[in-house]
Amino acid sequence: MAAAAALGMALLILGGCGYYAQSIGGHLDLMAKRQDIGTLVEDESTPAELKEKLQRARAIREFAIEELALPDDGSYRSYVDVGKPYVTWNVVATPALSLKPKTWCFPVIGCVSYRGYFEESDAREYADELASEGMDVAVAGARAYSTLGWFDDPILNTILFDAEYRFAGTLFHELTHERLFVAGDSSFNESYAVAVEREGVRRWLARNATPAMQKAYDGERGRREEFLSLVLATRADLETLYASSMDDTDKARAKARLFDALRAGFTELKASWGGYTGYDRWFVTDLNNAKLALVATYNVYVPAFERLLAEQQGDMSKFHAAVAALSKLPKEKRHAELTRLAAEQS
Repeated sequence: MAAAAALGMALLILGGCGYYAQSIGGHLDLMAKRQDIGTLVEDESTPAELKEKLQRARAIREFAIEELALPDDGSYRSYVDVGKPYVTWNVVATPALSLKPKTWCFPVIGCVSYRGYFEESDAREYADELASEGMDVAVAGARAYSTLGWFDDPILNTILFDAEYRFAGTLFHELTHERLFVAGDSSFNESYAVAVEREGVRRWLARNATPAMQKAYDGERGRREEFLSLVLATRADLETLYASSMDDTDKARAKARLFDALRAGFTELKASWGGYTGYDRWFVTDLNNAKLALVATYNVYVPAFERLLAEQQGDMSKFHAAVAALSKLPKEKRHAELTRLAAEQS
């Protein structure tokens, strides 16, 4: 969800107080702490583990350029330790009986379906304010940061020490936002980036994976697909419910039953995972529309972009060009075309 932090130049020209002030301050602090990766690698005082991770990061950065046709610029050539597990926290909100997320509009990046904060306490304070208005709200930590190419964004400790395939995927995802970002269309931007992320990781592993690394990735990917299938099926049921002629009281009761069924479905699914607990936290906190809306933003059109890549026979430059052409359509027509492509992929 790094695009929520992509206020970049837009915020710097706004100034002011409150939300914009914390965004500007957090951004400038991050930029000031950047250290050149080449310098860190050559520095004898750099811890061995960090040095090895940074060397691998450089190789992955070059792979992104050569294999995925992603931008060859100054981003992700420096490093920052932010001293915490997330760089920003993002607030997502929906009405109690709708899956349509609330949007916030900014210069340059347009309207997005989440609002980012550099301090968790600020995000939760705003989330509480929205919840007091009767909205479903979720707060999610973001471990990556992007200004969409306005600045030379750094690699952060929050992603560098991930499993190598996860780190590579995050880097590919964020660089995709630099390649193309459509103002005001979060589901297009994030689904496109996820599709490139998946293809990039597949290619990176084909060239670099050990058997153990490939096995770990395959297991993680399989669990992710099962999780998404479960959650998106519930989302489809909720969409049908909210569009029905039931009165709001009955809709609220049915909503609660669907979320109870989702929890039960997860318990059954988890039993097949051999003790894996990676999704427990997602289910422990309140399940609501906002959480499902966030999952959908990142995944709803991924099959469409995968179909588009297949139509280009895997040529990434041609694929990016096809996505760029698609991005020029009016939003309604763009989404209709994505829906058609997704249907062909399934």
